[in-house]
Amino acid sequence: MGSLMSCISGQAPSASPPPVAKRRSSVSSRRGGGGGGAKAVAIDEEALAAAAALVLGQRSSFGGGGGGGGGAFERSASVRYAARRQQQQQGPPLPRSSSTRPRSLADPELHPQQLLAKDLNTKDLETNIIVLVHGGGFGAWCWYKTIALLEDSGFRVNAIDLTGSGIHSYDTNKISSLTQYAEPLTSYLKSLGDNEKVILVGHDFGGACISYAMEMFPSKVAKAVFLCAAMLKNGHSTLDMFQQQMDTNGTLQRAQEFVYSNGKEQPPTAINIEKSLLKHLLFNQSPSKDVSLASVSMRPIPFAPVLEKLVLTEEKYGSVRRFYVETTEDNAIPLHLQQGMCDMNPPEKVLRLKGSDHAPFFSKPQALHKTLVEIATMPPVKAS
Repeated sequence: MGSLMSCISGQAPSASPPPVAKRRSSVSSRRGGGGGGAKAVAIDEEALAAAAALVLGQRSSFGGGGGGGGGAFERSASVRYAARRQQQQQGPPLPRSSSTRPRSLADPELHPQQLLAKDLNTKDLETNIIVLVHGGGFGAWCWYKTIALLEDSGFRVNAIDLTGSGIHSYDTNKISSLTQYAEPLTSYLKSLGDNEKVILVGHDFGGACISYAMEMFPSKVAKAVFLCAAMLKNGHSTLDMFQQQMDTNGTLQRAQEFVYSNGKEQPPTAINIEKSLLKHLLFNQSPSKDVSLASVSMRPIPFAPVLEKLVLTEEKYGSVRRFYVETTEDNAIPLHLQQGMCDMNPPEKVLRLKGSDHAPFFSKPQALHKTLVEIATMPPVKAS
């Protein structure tokens, strides 16, 4: 999402909107497929069923509703491993597949315990709580593979739906600040006990959200992981960061659709991504089933938070250990742009997911899991 913003004017919204390729007076309804055939229909139905199952699971544990975030909640839309199912029921295990594409050697299908040291006890770590924060347009649903892998490895996992995202019922077009957008995350952190800490993982625009949360609650964040995310410096907005290294890929201009819910003479209120360009821009290495899930689940990206400049201090934000995870086949936030952010605002360590697109939770779930476990098991820094 971040590099989509590089196409927008750097000036703050004024009475007249910035030049754009496409205008819409309101959030448009989803486009119907124009003759994709039986195979495409089957894939879409499968994705819709997966999304519906996840939504039902979320509503039962999160309480539905759309007011704000608050309180811990734990959920998973995962398919458990065959060995575990055999202990609970008789008969042959159900087939398990997370992809319709051939699995690459870089991301082999392994049981989660094979990715961990055999003697690892997550309860012995500085924290075994991992909080997953989605990027612009996404929702908690996008983490379903990561949730399953981490939970099966002994971690406590919370996936947050930011305001107006996922199943959060708030109107995206009415979001006027980063504070409002990140409220479910900050409410969750506020609800933690005095001695509880978490590992924050922010994807895409979620990087700005976890940075904001780190400034508010530095004592509750043990580590922060920026997953092909906007990692901002003090006084910068997400838009500022990406304008420093303008990407000339014309797909970015064509992919963005501005939403003008207040009228075309007012600034944009949100941004949609053109459905026909989703795969090339965000999911160029991801399984087709996951692309279909995303196509029916993604929501508009609120415009105001993208323009907001963060206030980050060394005493608070700077006291949290930061890690950056690069994605090498990323068309949305190209590798050179990710590296530029790390050069300007160096983290403690940079890790890399080879062959991953902008959605490593889809395209490289096993490699992402291994990387998150590696970061989680890094011992605390000793005070000098």
